Amino acid sequence: MNIFFEIHQNLPREAPGDNASTRQAFSLLTNVPPQPKILDIGCGPGMQTIELAKLTDGKITAVDTHQPFLDELQRRALAEGVSDNINPVNQSMFSLDFAPHSFDILWSEGAIYIMGFETGLKSWQTLLKTGGYLVVSELCWLQSNPPTEVKQFWQTNYPDMKTIDDNLQLIEASGYRQSGHFVLTESSWWDNYYTPLKQRIEDLRQKHKDDSQANQELDNEFQ
Repeated sequence: MNIFFEIHQNLPREAPGDNASTRQAFSLLTNVPPQPKILDIGCGPGMQTIELAKLTDGKITAVDTHQPFLDELQRRALAEGVSDNINPVNQSMFSLDFAPHSFDILWSEGAIYIMGFETGLKSWQTLLKTGGYLVVSELCWLQSNPPTEVKQFWQTNYPDMKTIDDNLQLIEASGYRQSGHFVLTESSWWDNYYTPLKQRIEDLRQKHKDDSQANQELDNEFQ
């Protein structure tokens, strides 16, 4: 198995967040139809997809390009009793094959950075119905003068990362009207993302202790 997918297989999430933050974001939406059509872009194994299915009677199309994530989402949705409201689709966020104005809500937790924040805002906009909502989480600088090591890491791994104010301006410039925003808590990063990921990598170091290439990839994954 490719070591990347071995690292990420069956983790709770593929990005920072938790059910509380999903609920908080959903609470910012007003005038949502009783049965909204929702597109979850870059859904991963779908923790947020399932929570959305519990928050609304709508239909959710969940897209990702990694079929094992979609299979895991189906398994979890069935176990949670919400599988009838979720349709997993293997499709790239770069080429979403849906008719214009198809969705009341576009949702993307921790995935829009793959396209780039501004590119995602603009390219996905045509999929929204009039009065619809785009809900995303995005990496932002929270300090004007971060520690040197942190700054160097993100300049290498995500050079387009901006401040919250910069991103709010991009939102307005892209033709959206802001409904609200908030910063994820530390527990949103650790409980369902970094801590399980760290444990998985430690386990794989033991499994692949004699494989130098695998260990190099593990180093790159969790620096």
